[in-house]
Amino acid sequence: MMNNISSTNSTNTEHRAVAIVGSGPAGLTAAIYTARANLAPLVIQGAPGGQLNTAMIVENYPGFANGIAGPELIQNMEMQAIRMGAELRNGSITAVDFSQYPFRLVVDDNKMLLADTVIVATGASAKYLGLNNEQRLI
Repeated sequence: MMNNISSTNSTNTEHRAVAIVGSGPAGLTAAIYTARANLAPLVIQGAPGGQLNTAMIVENYPGFANGIAGPELIQNMEMQAIRMGAELRNGSITAVDFSQYPFRLVVDDNKMLLADTVIVATGASAKYLGLNNEQRLI
């Protein structure tokens, strides 16, 4: 638990069958599949697209013989997830409680989200060395 879950206003509560934390390729793929199963997933996206948004060209993703820009690939995945029935919402998960069912997540310190299933797809972040020209050369 990150913060005190009980301090969240209970009148600001929403219940979902599936909540997906993260909107990179894994989160959006989970959204597509759970939406196709008529589970109306809610995707909470802190940094939409994750690391893929920084990729100039993605050449190791099937179906794009000449590669595709990372942001374009993410945009395509988002549109497909929405078309299938997923909802994408900006926000940050600031507290969780997996000790009770339904699971409890707090979004942006003020909204309680109850979920029967939580898929955590928070991805990875690059580790930089701190070299003089590192950021310029990324």
